[in-house]
Amino acid sequence: MPVQLTPNAVPIINGGDVNLKPLMQVTDVKLIGSQERYRFLLSDGVWAQHTMAATQLNELFKTGQVRKGSVVQLTEYICSKVQNRKIIVALNMETIVLDSEIIGNPKQYGESGPTAQTALPKDNFQQSAYGNNHMMGQGPVPKWQNPRPSFHPENSVPSMPSARPTYQSESFYNNVPNPRPTFRPEMSAPSVPNFRATVQPSYQPPPQYKNHGTVFKNEAPARIIPINALNPYQGRWAIKARVTAKGDQRRYNNARGDGKVFSFDLLDSEGGEIRVTCFNAVLDRFYDIIEVGRVYLISKGSLKPAQKNFNHLKSDWEITLDASSTVELCPDEDGSIPDQLFDFRPISAVESAESNSILDVIGIVTSVNPSTTILRKNGMETQRRILHLKDWSGMSVEITLWGEVCNREGQRLEKLLASGVFPVLAVKAGKVNDFSGKSIGTIHSTRLYINPPDLPEARQVRDWFDRGGKDAASVSISKEFMPGGVTKNEIRKTVSQIKDEGLGRSDKPDWVTVRATISFIKTDSFCYTACPLMIGDRQCSKKVSRSGDRWQCDRCNQEFEECDYRYLLQAQIQDSTGLTWVTAFQESGAEILGCTAKELYFLKNDGQDEEKFADIVRSSIFNHFMLKLKIKEELYGDEQRVKITVVKADTVNYSAESRYMLDVISKLSRCFFWVLSI
Repeated sequence: MPVQLTPNAVPIINGGDVNLKPLMQVTDVKLIGSQERYRFLLSDGVWAQHTMAATQLNELFKTGQVRKGSVVQLTEYICSKVQNRKIIVALNMETIVLDSEIIGNPKQYGESGPTAQTALPKDNFQQSAYGNNHMMGQGPVPKWQNPRPSFHPENSVPSMPSARPTYQSESFYNNVPNPRPTFRPEMSAPSVPNFRATVQPSYQPPPQYKNHGTVFKNEAPARIIPINALNPYQGRWAIKARVTAKGDQRRYNNARGDGKVFSFDLLDSEGGEIRVTCFNAVLDRFYDIIEVGRVYLISKGSLKPAQKNFNHLKSDWEITLDASSTVELCPDEDGSIPDQLFDFRPISAVESAESNSILDVIGIVTSVNPSTTILRKNGMETQRRILHLKDWSGMSVEITLWGEVCNREGQRLEKLLASGVFPVLAVKAGKVNDFSGKSIGTIHSTRLYINPPDLPEARQVRDWFDRGGKDAASVSISKEFMPGGVTKNEIRKTVSQIKDEGLGRSDKPDWVTVRATISFIKTDSFCYTACPLMIGDRQCSKKVSRSGDRWQCDRCNQEFEECDYRYLLQAQIQDSTGLTWVTAFQESGAEILGCTAKELYFLKNDGQDEEKFADIVRSSIFNHFMLKLKIKEELYGDEQRVKITVVKADTVNYSAESRYMLDVISKLSRCFFWVLSI
């Protein structure tokens, strides 16, 4: 039995209907743009209209569930005007018939739809003119005619505007190839031998009726739609969602000047998530209004493609609020919207996760370290706190808390552990790091939930821990520092392996630990003159030059009487396999020589105490160190050289090193006996 498409579906949808749920046929499909959007033609058998599929429907086209010839039912849709033409936006649809012959002979639906005027042949004009002659008293007008009477404004009646006849637009006649035909006398009515047809201009109303009409604005509230149905082709929309994360205010500087920005994440009742961003004056309006956990009605924002480098949510779009946007708090709690949406991964899966990926984990907190102050690259100080999390997968991971989280959730966890309680911790949107093993760090959108009462996973991990998981052994996938600078998962190398394995020649630097001896230190240029000025909370430290009796910094563009001195130490290290040159800067240089660069400089130059200077240098030579090295190939002139920098230099803790070596011997022994057993 042939499929019956919904009659006049295209004109009805263009008229603004959103409840018809019509049966229509796909007559063409095209993939457009880098965002993988599908555009297709929908037909009702007579008319066809361009349609854009919402991104959540992409899978239907990719898997072939919707193709050319398919008969579908539109269950959710809107009609929007884009670049002065209307298109249908399909938000949801179902395939009724997968393959079918094209039904009817559909034509492209224009702006004026099926009521569009078509060009008439010349005979019609002659007949129309004939009808006009009779309108002027020359005979009766046939019923099939559509006469166009002549209109003379001077003969009109201004006091009776309703008496004016209705006139067709001049554009009706502009579609005719010969809009001003000349009629021969023999073709005209005999009673009017000299009639000459003219094309009348479009009717203009009298001046007293101009601009007196009321302009009505559509003040109806925008229809609430799911987050997953949002797309940039919608004119008016609104979403009702719960705030699941709120970032801090951040300052930025670019070519357009300084500014400030913050963002927050939303979750609706259908599980859709999207990020919202506010800049400058819009930030001032909404920053104090937005609270995590509250439900809001948001409308009138612009949608832009999500920047996946900074946005981990699954939505292809993100919202930017502007001056016309509205954010209304919903005072009545909406129980249909969950507080948070989790996708927990076992800790064992974190080990294979890609660096910088975002994921959720849950486990038992087994230890919490004190909070410490860290100096960031931008010179600003921040707080850092490290804790350890374990779960039933037999693995544990290091969680690094940054910023205010250290003093808020961090202190609470520390107090719980001090009282003998091992709390459950759920981490939402943690960032995976791979420096010396895998760890998870907090970012501005990370949320921590301590002993969440309504999570089934929290009850499961608590039951596991109480039934023996507390005493179960776990393997850490993160770095764990031991005395002597040794880390559990550090990469130990010998000096010869640095060259033999080509370390430092990849895109990223290699970080290794070497147990070696300082065999030589250059003393002719062991430090440089540095700028002592502070930029924010950090010292400038750029090299300065003499300007008369003062010092000048080109970076700060300032002069000062005294400069600072910082290590730029060139040293040779060696072990049983070979030797190589390394560079040690301020902190690591002080760890090797046991004093600051300024003290050593004045001892050599101002104090003229060469003997004491030499004693300090000699006391550092032939000492054993655990050296944390950064190895990276750099360009010097036209030559590529591998630069080895000492990041940290610790004296060897022989007890810890002995345990390390015994562990290596034990592993080698097991490997040896396994080979013999084969």
